[in-house]
Amino acid sequence: MRGVEFHRRRAAAGRRTGIRSVGAPAGAAAAGPVVRRSDERSAERPMNRRRPPRSASAEELLTTLQQLTSRARRQVELHQARVELAEVIQREMLPAALPARPGLQTAARYTPARSGLDIGGDWYDGFVLPDGALAFAIGDVQGHDVEAAAFMGQVRIAMRAIAATATDPGEVVGRTNDLLVSAGSGLFATCTFVRLDPESRELHSARAGHVAAVWATADGRCGVTSDEGGLPLGIQAGEEYPVTRRRLTDPGAFVLVTDGVVEGPSFPIDRGLETVTRLVRARVGADAGELADAVLRAAEQTGHQDDAAVLVIRHGTGAGHF
Repeated sequence: MRGVEFHRRRAAAGRRTGIRSVGAPAGAAAAGPVVRRSDERSAERPMNRRRPPRSASAEELLTTLQQLTSRARRQVELHQARVELAEVIQREMLPAALPARPGLQTAARYTPARSGLDIGGDWYDGFVLPDGALAFAIGDVQGHDVEAAAFMGQVRIAMRAIAATATDPGEVVGRTNDLLVSAGSGLFATCTFVRLDPESRELHSARAGHVAAVWATADGRCGVTSDEGGLPLGIQAGEEYPVTRRRLTDPGAFVLVTDGVVEGPSFPIDRGLETVTRLVRARVGADAGELADAVLRAAEQTGHQDDAAVLVIRHGTGAGHF
């Protein structure tokens, strides 16, 4: 057993260090750390921190992912249904055949947008007028959806009805424009309307904000039309559309296109028209259908994302029925 002196020295050391020995007198310093009252209250205070949110389980994550996937699939299916409906509307409204006469051959081609998601904007038409003249039209409606396809049908039907009573292309385009403005759809369309007399070979045309036409003759001449035009259809009532008159005296081709044929994201329209002009001059003696196919293939150079349409009027020697 240790002596009293040992315990005294240890008690003294405890007073200096705040530690007291086990079994030391009650007045001696504590053997453990000295706990002050503030620390006592802090120690006695209950823990009131919020627990972190529970992590979602793998099953819950899979359920959420399944719901999002299902929603995305429904949206894709809805959009695809609208695209298919627009395509059906357009295909049904485009003419199954174009009029032709001895010495006059016609052909038209259409291709949808490259993405396959946009359709319904471009259109063409051809029909026989009551007096025996032939009417041709090509146009491009703002937008590429069901509404655009329906509007295209309105333009085509209105133009056919008005052309049956009006012989001047400028009047046909002007009255069509006024009708569309009064309908108040909010959409607009570019268009070129052509009236061709198969006997005299006189071609009269009016243009509503549409891209220029291309022509070439068998003797090597070619060019891009510079016809004066008016605003696109459906923008402003009372717009006037000047008429350009030309006679197709020499064998050749007159080609109407939409901007998807001659213009792309990095392909300016002037360059596109120049490309098509060279092609038409080189193939001016080809069948109208072959020429239309060639022009449509040339559109691939533009890198276009838009749909595209071509209408070829092949006239003169060697131009039989299409």
